Amino acid sequence: MAYDFDFDLTKVSRSFFQKLAALLDDKEIHRKMGDLAEDISEKFRLEEVTGIPVSNTAKVVNDLIDIHVRNLAQKESFEETENRALFLPHCARKHMDDKCQADFNKELSSYSCKKCSSDCLVNRATEIAEEEGYDVYVLPGGSCIPRIIQKKDYEGIVGVACPNEIEMGEDYLDESGIPHQAVPLLKNGCSGTKFNLDTFKEVIESSDSDKEKSNYYLPGSTTAES
Repeated sequence: MAYDFDFDLTKVSRSFFQKLAALLDDKEIHRKMGDLAEDISEKFRLEEVTGIPVSNTAKVVNDLIDIHVRNLAQKESFEETENRALFLPHCARKHMDDKCQADFNKELSSYSCKKCSSDCLVNRATEIAEEEGYDVYVLPGGSCIPRIIQKKDYEGIVGVACPNEIEMGEDYLDESGIPHQAVPLLKNGCSGTKFNLDTFKEVIESSDSDKEKSNYYLPGSTTAES
């Protein structure tokens, strides 16, 4: 289930994510995630920056660490895939009403972006992914994933979602044997959610082995305006 609180990490400095990435170079770090998440939340004063309690920010940071570890574990097998799909959250659309011209596919329970707003984060992400050959699905929820997977024969999946929802989606993909990568939201909620577009590009273009990826698995602090 989704978090029972809202969070917004878009105001957190990029240095936070850079230092977190450096800490995660420690191969044993996943064994100390719980304590590390709370220590990091306190050190970077996330309660003050985000306005939510340390216990909640620690939960989000802990999930970000878990995503980082699981992305690393899947990286090599994912980069060997060719036929890929991207799952985007519908809550990242600029408009959540009739102003959004996206078509809804009842069979797959997903939206198809019609690129009606140039400054829409879903639009920008869709264009990037389609240029790389991805099929793009804008989902109202993670429960749509099994239906799409069962009807389509994808070799690799990239998912953008709230950190705890990513974990549930990854569990399903692990069981299905499909290599995957994830990009966590920096801001959650029922609308106006955000993710880092630079990080998204790096994940989407991960088959380009000659590209330098300085902070590949962590979300950074920039969003659609970057």
